[in-house]
Amino acid sequence: MSQNFDPNQNYYFFNKKDSIPIAFIHGVGLDHQMWDKQVDYLNKFSILTYDLLGHGKTPYSEEKLSLKDFSDQLLGLLDHLKIEKINLVGFSLGSLIALNFSSHFQNKVDKLILIGTTYKRSHKERSLVLDRYDQAKLNKPISKQALKRWFSDKYLNDNPKTYDLFMNILNKKPKDHKNFLKAYELFANHYDDFEAIKKIDRKTLVMTGSDDIGSTPAMSKELAKDLVNSTYIEIKNGKHLCSIECVDDVNMNIKKFINN
Repeated sequence: MSQNFDPNQNYYFFNKKDSIPIAFIHGVGLDHQMWDKQVDYLNKFSILTYDLLGHGKTPYSEEKLSLKDFSDQLLGLLDHLKIEKINLVGFSLGSLIALNFSSHFQNKVDKLILIGTTYKRSHKERSLVLDRYDQAKLNKPISKQALKRWFSDKYLNDNPKTYDLFMNILNKKPKDHKNFLKAYELFANHYDDFEAIKKIDRKTLVMTGSDDIGSTPAMSKELAKDLVNSTYIEIKNGKHLCSIECVDDVNMNIKKFINN
């Protein structure tokens, strides 16, 4: 697997093999490392993972971030790597980017997989996210709160290395924290483009954890209804990062969906 920076300083890993590449988009405040368990399992496929603008090793200096910025980032990476078509996997904010990208560049997408996606948030659900954004703006620590929403207590207790890895990723240096806030602001204030979503005709798998309190099963079921060619799967006992805690179930479903 090659790791490098493209001409726009986007940091990426690309494992070129004889298949349509699977491109993974991580969530807000995270980086490409969240997909390590998928990369290992799907090693017979071409895989593209990368750090979003202002995350990980990818820099960002503008004052604001938009879904268009993130979609243009992915488009630029695909052009640089001469990739014509991808199977696209998004998580949380990454799912919102994947939906935006698919709505504008549908010819680039073969299949679409969305994990832990917010959709049709209620006023109360939006307020909870905005409260967390306000805490982050005040530099109040939110990393431990996030991990308790994303993983079960038992998993965190049994997997201290995962706990340490994500605490290290989430605890930002001042410059990185500013970029995190730009992405978090976008995520917290996002409103769904229902008409654009209803026009996406790619075969789509919508997955969420049964115990995800932020990107709930009800949200994913609504999203699956509005996507014209979609399948919904609920990961039993999974929380927000079911892609890690319930890795076998998630990986099996991704592989089955891509192969089908």
